[in-house]
Amino acid sequence: MMQAVQFAPNPVTRLPEPPRSTERQSRCSTCSLHHLCLPTGLGEAEMQRLEKIVVNRRKVPRDSALYCTNDTFNNLYAIRLGHFKTHQVTFDGGEQITGFQMAGDLVGMDAISTERHHSYAVALEDSEVCEIPFVKLEELFAEIPSLLRHFHRMMSHEITRDQNAMLLLGNMRAEQRFANFLVNLSSRYKARGYSATSFQLRMSREDIGNFLGLTIESVSRLISRFKKQGWIKVSNREIEVVDLETLKAVAMGASQAH
Repeated sequence: MMQAVQFAPNPVTRLPEPPRSTERQSRCSTCSLHHLCLPTGLGEAEMQRLEKIVVNRRKVPRDSALYCTNDTFNNLYAIRLGHFKTHQVTFDGGEQITGFQMAGDLVGMDAISTERHHSYAVALEDSEVCEIPFVKLEELFAEIPSLLRHFHRMMSHEITRDQNAMLLLGNMRAEQRFANFLVNLSSRYKARGYSATSFQLRMSREDIGNFLGLTIESVSRLISRFKKQGWIKVSNREIEVVDLETLKAVAMGASQAH
């Protein structure tokens, strides 16, 4: 098995807390991604109660931290625009990327049990999040059972994604890891109404390698190999998936790149 390669963490900019915006700026009911953040079937009155606690949007410039390790936990964050990466600092001072998040994802759940964050969340591009005060959200859980059930499903999904990431690093060959990575991005973009076969890699090849436990040279070789096989086309960070079914087969170990 290839060992995860650690890279020295890049400097992270910590921003001052932004001023609070008006309630009307955060309308969950009209957001195109609310089906990812919120349960379906909420009544108008329930949606209005939820919107009342989501009163602040926060802009996070590229390479700036949404939150840092050991920050006090106050809010969950629904990503409205942009992309993030979460990472932890290892015992030797390196950086281990634990995931990439995009619009529609909810981040910050790592801090619920201890009330302090265990990771960094850093914007990969200029991004925007909706702040959800957790204390107020808990109050709504008691009054809107469907909201609590939806939140439990989201937490279960996060646990499953973490387990899949561990499997990715532990048992898969390099080409399986990279194929799985592309297939996962494809499915996530499709769920958001975007193309499943044409998208931009917002993260660097170094970040991809860190996440997959591969060197940046290995990632570059895999991209070249997949292009040669005719499975993908690449232009800078633009990826076109030409043969999604074969990529799925490679991810499952049923085929190999040559």
